[in-house]
Formats: sequence, C-alpha cells, structure tokens
Amino acid sequence: MKDASESSKVVNLGPRLDVAGERGGLLVAVRDIASRGLQQLVGNMFEHVDDALFDLAEKAENNAAQMHYFDGMREVRKRRPMIERSFLGQVSRELSDFASQRRQPSAPTAAPPVNSLELSLVADNELEESLAITSMIGKTESRLSRDLYAVNQRLSVICGGLKIDDASNPIGPSALAQAFRMAMRELNADMRVKLIIYKLFDRYALSALDELYRDVNDELIRAGVLPQLRLDPVRSNSTSAKAPPSSAARAEDAPSAPQGNAETREESDAELLQTLRSLFSARRGPTSAAAPASNTPLPTVNELIGALSVLQSQAASGNAAIHEAGSAQLAHQEVQQLKEHLLTQIGSLRGERASQVATIDEDTIDLVSMLFEFILEDRNLPAEMQALLGRLQIPYLKAAILDRKLFAHRQHAARRLLDSLASAATGWSAEADRDGRLQEKIKSIVDRLLHEFDDDIGIFERLYGELQSFQDAHVRRAELAEQRVAESTRGREKLEQARRRAAREILQRTSGVSLPPLIHGVLTRAWANHLVLTILRQGEDSNEFREGLRFVNEFIASTRPARDPEAKRVLRQCLPGIERALRRGLANVAFQEQDIERLLGQLHTYYRQQLGEKIAEAELEAVAATAPLPIPDSVQPLVTDEVEATAEDNDAAGFDALADDNEVLQQVQALKPGAWLEFKLKDDAVERAKLSWISPMSGRYLFVNRRGLKVADYAPRELAMALIEGQARLLETTALFDRAMDAIVDRLSQPPSGGDSASNQTTA
Repeated sequence: MKDASESSKVVNLGPRLDVAGERGGLLVAVRDIASRGLQQLVGNMFEHVDDALFDLAEKAENNAAQMHYFDGMREVRKRRPMIERSFLGQVSRELSDFASQRRQPSAPTAAPPVNSLELSLVADNELEESLAITSMIGKTESRLSRDLYAVNQRLSVICGGLKIDDASNPIGPSALAQAFRMAMRELNADMRVKLIIYKLFDRYALSALDELYRDVNDELIRAGVLPQLRLDPVRSNSTSAKAPPSSAARAEDAPSAPQGNAETREESDAELLQTLRSLFSARRGPTSAAAPASNTPLPTVNELIGALSVLQSQAASGNAAIHEAGSAQLAHQEVQQLKEHLLTQIGSLRGERASQVATIDEDTIDLVSMLFEFILEDRNLPAEMQALLGRLQIPYLKAAILDRKLFAHRQHAARRLLDSLASAATGWSAEADRDGRLQEKIKSIVDRLLHEFDDDIGIFERLYGELQSFQDAHVRRAELAEQRVAESTRGREKLEQARRRAAREILQRTSGVSLPPLIHGVLTRAWANHLVLTILRQGEDSNEFREGLRFVNEFIASTRPARDPEAKRVLRQCLPGIERALRRGLANVAFQEQDIERLLGQLHTYYRQQLGEKIAEAELEAVAATAPLPIPDSVQPLVTDEVEATAEDNDAAGFDALADDNEVLQQVQALKPGAWLEFKLKDDAVERAKLSWISPMSGRYLFVNRRGLKVADYAPRELAMALIEGQARLLETTALFDRAMDAIVDRLSQPPSGGDSASNQTTA
C-alpha cells in the first residue's frame, strides 16, 4: 500500500491553481490508493471468515445452529467474488459522484428510533444490522479522528472549499461501512452469520484504515495540498467557546424549554452570578476592611493560569491516586486547600510570597471550590464518580478564569460537559458497567483535561461532542434492550391476566359442584390452559373463547346422573361433541396423541358407568385411580385456587395503610419514564435504575439499568413503601450545575458558622 501512489502526478497547488482542472487527477490518485488498499483489506477479511464460522459451528449449542454456520460458510465461498465486486464498485461510484459533486452528504448511520410504535415496523434483523454498522462507524471515526480530519480538509481544498466531514467523505468509515452493507445484500445467509462477517469487517478492514488514510494524506501532501495542516480536528457541531451561543443554538440544545425563553434564561444566569458575587462581598466585607494593605502586586491572569498549570500537572500525575482511592476526606481537603496551594505556587514562581488575589479572581476561586465541594457531597453521584469528577477542579478553575462567562451562560461548553458527565455518572453502577466502558470513558475525559488543557477552551466542546457520541451509541443499544424487556414484561402480564380470567370462569362454574376427580382435573389443568391460549391468541371476546366456556358448561352438565331414558339420550347426544372439543383443545396445548387417547378411554369408561352399562371392576378402579394428565413443558400449569390467591395478594399487596393522599405515593404516581432511582438489593448491594415503562394493564413500574436490563418492577404502592422504608431513593433530574448553583446560594445566604469552609475561604 505504501507505493500505491508512485505513478500519481505531483501538482503544485498554488494560489492561482485552477482547482477544477487538477481535481480529477488528484481524485483519481485517491481512488487508486483506496481501491488497492480496500481490495487488500477486504480480501484479508474474507480469508478469516471460514475459520471464524467453523469455530462457531464446532461450539454451536445444537445441530440446527451448527448447520446455520456451515450453510453460511458455503454461501460466503460462493458469493465472495460478487460481494467484493459490489463493495469496490460502490466505493468507486461514491468517489465518481463526489468528483462531480453529485453526491449529497449522507446522514450519519443510526439505528432506527427504538420506540414501541416503530419497533413493530422494523425487523429485528435490520435493527441488529444497523446497530452493528453504527457501532463500528463510531468506534473507527473516534479512533482515526486525526487522520480522517486531515483527509476531510484536503479533499475540501481539492473540491474548491466544499465542506467535507466524516459523514460526507467518500472513503470515510461511514461511506465504507454503508457500501459494505449494500454489498452484503448479495449474501443470502442467516443474520447470525452476517453479524459475524460485520465483526470481521470491523476487525480486519476498518481497523486497518489508518494506513490507507496516511497514504492518501501523504499523496496529497506531495501534491502540495495543505502540507502544513495542523491536526486539531474541530467537529462540525462545535461552536466558539469564547463566544456566547445564539438563542437558536441554546433552544436547540435545550429542547424542553420554549425558544422564546432562551434570552430570559441567560439573563437569569447572569443575575444569579451577580447575586453570588454580592453574597461573597457581604461575607468578605468586614474582614477586607480590617485587612492591612499589601504592597505586593496582585497576581495577573497569566500568573494565575501559570500557577494553575503547574498544579494541574501535579494533579495529573501524583494526586490521581488520591482521588481514585475514593477517600472522601482527602478529596475534600484537596478541594478546600486549592486557594492556599495556588498562592503558594504563585509565590514560588514570583520568588516572593503572594498573600491575596484580585476580588474577582477570589470570587471565582471560591465559587469553583464550592462547586466541587457540592460534587463530592452530591448523593446523586456514586462515590466512584464523585472521586473522578472531583479531579476536574483545577481545569475548571482555569476555564473560569480564562472565560468569565462560564458561570453566566447556561450553554457554555465547559458547563455542558460537566452536566453531561454527571448525567452519565448518575446511572452508573459496577453491575450495569461490567465491561467498565462508561467508567473508562469518563476517566479518559478527566485525564485528557488534566493532561491536555492549556488555554484552549475549545477542548471542552470537543470532549462534549465525544461524550455525546459515546452516549448516543450506548442509548441506541440500551433502548433496544429496554424494548425487549418491556415486551417480555407485557407478555407475562398478558399471560397472567389470561390465567386469572380462565381461573375465574372455571371457579365460577365449578364452585359448589361435586365433580369426579377425572373431570375436575381436565377442567382445572388441561382445559384451563386451552382457555388461556385462546385468550392470548384470539382474545376474550372471540367466538373461540365463548366456545371454550360453552364446553365447560357441557362438560360439567355431563356429570349429572342419567337416571331416566331421556337423560341418557341427551347424554349420548352430547358425548361426540365433548370428544371432538377435547381433541381440539388438548391438541391446542400440545398434548401428545397417546395422552389424548388415554384420557378419552378413561372418559368412555366413566360415561358408560353414567349410562348404566356394566363395567369390569378393573376398569372402574383404573378410572378412580386416574392421575392428572402431564402438562407439556411448553404450557404453564394452571391451578385455579393458587391463581386466585395470587390475584388477591396482588390486589391487596399489604399496602392498604397508605392513603391515596399520601405524599410519597403521590410523588410516585407523578413519576415519568426516564426518572432514576437507587435501590438497595440483597446483601446491601446498591443498583441504580431508570423507570423505563409503566404497564397500562397493571400499572406496575418497570426499572432497568443503563444497559437496558431489568432491575425490578413495582406496583405504585410497593414503590412508595420502598421509598418510605429507605429501600429506594429518588435521584435528582435537575442538571448538576443548576443544583450546585442553587445550593451555593442557599449556603451563602445562611449566617456564617465556624465550620463553614466557604466563609473560611473568603477571609483567607
């Protein structure tokens, strides 16, 4: 791949270059590099398909699954040439359209919206395929952001300034993944096989794109296209960190609020900041008046930033262990002592002791310290996340000094990043993050701010974009899992309701009636399950369900003694219908033919006795000793008295002591999907879960963790009791920054106390 562009024409792209005339030659060079590289990568990928599918076939849980993999191997061997041709042809067409500027930037690949309405319209296979494609694109774009950014910029120059981003780059991960997806339509194989091939495409093709991009960049650099390009990618959705966002942008970022209120919110934030400064001034006033004047010049902003950079470097290395150890006391000490450390460091840099800073800087230092004290005490955050976010105090103090608008503008990038980190951390638990991906992502963002943040406020915007992309990919996966859990729960509730309805119908008809064990067993077990399945498949208002209930009545009536010729005649007329109905019903609940025949034989003996026919003693004993028929494994046995007891228990639930106007119960009833709670599980384990779904049938609340897996489900009164007893706790939904600012105002509004660290800080 290294020499792929040797024959390409080297062109000096000067200011007066006719881009349209030279563009074709450069794009041909790019196409040739891409074609040769991709042909090699895809060929290498297909060399590993056989081995991967063979290994899976050997480990398959049954013969059917094994055959899927073997069939897939044969299909891949047969279709490989067509898939490769289709893929490379699609890439070539994309480049040709791009060269003629016919190609429209494609929207980023995303999984179909996962909601209850659209899930019914989108096949599971297509959804799984979309998720696989989305995941590989996001991962590759993130990993190769620098090389990809350079390719985007140079292609943009070739095309006369046309904006090129990751989604519109014809050789970007998005375009290549979509081209491969289209090529995979040539393959008629099970989705399990296709997903394996997508994983291999990710591993052997997309993961090796860095060399291809380097070759493309090298070729264009040799042609004089942006040879001095600074590799500092700025995503298309980024905004200037130093300029306040427009009202439209603010409304877009906060869709829950009307657009007309954006300016009002900004004014409110500015007023809040002024209130805080007034409170700081009121606390500091008498002490400042009594303090002797100092001849030492106050530190400049540059001195503050320089001293903070030294402390930041120390925090990035030596102090990381303190926070990662999760010691709340040590973390609080670090937060509270920052001003002292800062003055000491300024003195060290100056060569003389610095005793104070400018009032506006002191306000900023105290405000940031109180913000991070709040974070370290915020019960909304798990202890592990408090420790991680607590390490950001110095970067945020630098940002607040560099850009005084941080506390005044709700949409400031640094503020949005901290809110997003806290929001992601709220749902974190060790159980829900077994692979450690979320914790590692948050840690990587913290580390990057500590190691990379100098004076470029734009880093907060870039990291915010990365976190949003990470969260979006996770949310798509979690929503799919959530939907499956909700569908499963809905199915169980439908089954339980059907069992209760069948139980009530049979109990109403058998109550007070003395039935032979054989008849009673058929009704309460086999026929009850037939009624359950009929309700689930045809509904309670169907003719099939009414026919099932009519059979119950006839079956019970057939047990009445037939003492006169007319009664015997009526019974004989009913028996063929009873036999036909039983055959259909038992077959419906998966009874084997031999079991059905055995039951009918026992019933024949019973009815002959009813009709007064002579029956051998052995036959009578066999009927009397009849054991209940075995219920097939695929059908849940229905024992009516147990079902009714369960229904009564659930209705009462033991929570009648809670009045309808109970404050906690009303709080529970006001919960909406998306609310987060913390639950105490067995062995004092703690799990955080989101309210995912409220059953329209039973009113029960379904809770899932951040991976979309079920944690618990509660009836409203059950949940209210759990909250009252401390087994559950509601988590705040308000953004971290807003809660912190409100708490700081409340704290400063209180009379100073000896133990008030804020008071101590403001008088330092």
